[in-house]
Amino acid sequence: MPFTSEEAFDLLQRSRERGRFSQAYLISGAAGAGKKQLLTRLATLLFGEAGPPQKHPDFHAIEPQMKSRVIGVDAMQELLGHLHMRSRMGGPKVAVINDADRMNVSASNALLRTLEEPPGQTHFFLLSTQPEQLLETILSRCIEVPLRSYERQPLTEHQLSLLDALSATPAKGDLAAVFALARRFAVLLAEAKEKIDDDSSAAFKKEEVVLKQVGARKEAIEDRDDFYKALTESRYRAEREGLIAIAEQWFADALRHQHGAPAVDHTDFYDATASLATTLSTAELLRRSAALTELRENFGRNVQEQLAIECAFLKAFGGA
Repeated sequence: MPFTSEEAFDLLQRSRERGRFSQAYLISGAAGAGKKQLLTRLATLLFGEAGPPQKHPDFHAIEPQMKSRVIGVDAMQELLGHLHMRSRMGGPKVAVINDADRMNVSASNALLRTLEEPPGQTHFFLLSTQPEQLLETILSRCIEVPLRSYERQPLTEHQLSLLDALSATPAKGDLAAVFALARRFAVLLAEAKEKIDDDSSAAFKKEEVVLKQVGARKEAIEDRDDFYKALTESRYRAEREGLIAIAEQWFADALRHQHGAPAVDHTDFYDATASLATTLSTAELLRRSAALTELRENFGRNVQEQLAIECAFLKAFGGA
C-alpha cells in the first residue's frame, strides 16, 4: 500500500525506536511523490544532527552520470569503497543510490554482493520511479517503501474514452453491448501498446547513438536494449491496470451514490453513475466489481488476455 511521505517517515521512525531499522530500503514512487524529501528526513534521523545530511562526512550518494545516464560499475565501486572504510564520525553511514533503476548489470551485481553482507552501521537507500527494473535479488534484500503522489494524475485519453464507452453501455446490457464494450477495451489497450512500443523504440535508438559515440561496449548497449524491453512491458501493464481501475471506479461511484457519499471519482459522469445506482442493487454492484478484480488476478496468472477480458466483461456488464 503506497504511503504519503509523512506516513512513511512516521512508520520508519517507530521502527528505529524499536531497534528494527533495516539496512536497506527501496523508496519508490512517481516523480513528485517526495522520495528525496523522505530520504533527507531519514538521514537526518540516523545522523542525529541538525543541518543538511548531504553535507555529513558519512553521507555518500551516486546517481546516473554522463550522457548515457547510467550508473556504472566504477561509480558503484567507489561508493562501496567509502562504505567499507571506518565511519568518519564514528556513527552510521548512509548510502543513497538515486535513480537506482539506471544501474547497469555490473553495478547491480556489485551492489548485490554488498547487500548480502552489508558493512556494520551502514544504511542503503535506493530511490526509484521504476523499481520493477531492479534485479529480483536486489529487491528481495530491500524493504520497499512505496510513496503515492500528492496530486491526482489527470485521466489519459484512453481512460476518458473508456468512460465514454461505459456511459453508453446499458446497466443490464445484452451480449452485443457487452462484447462491444470488451472490444473497445481491447482496442484501447492495443492503441496504448503501440504508442508505448514506439516511444520506447525511439528512446532506445536515441540512447544507442550516444552510447556508441562514447565508445560503450556491446554488452552495455544490449543491457539498455533489455532495459527498454522490460520498461515497455511495465508501462503496458500500468496502462492496462489504469483502465481496469477506471472500470472499478465506475461501480464504486454508483455505490457512493447509493450511500450518500459527498463526492465521486468522475464528476463528469455523475448522472450516468447515479442512474446505475438506481438500476442495480448494492450486492449486484459489488459482484460486478469483483469480476474486475478477478480479471486483474487472471492477468497475473498469464491467462490469455482477450479471453480473460471477454469473460470478465460478461460477468461485470452482462444482464443480471
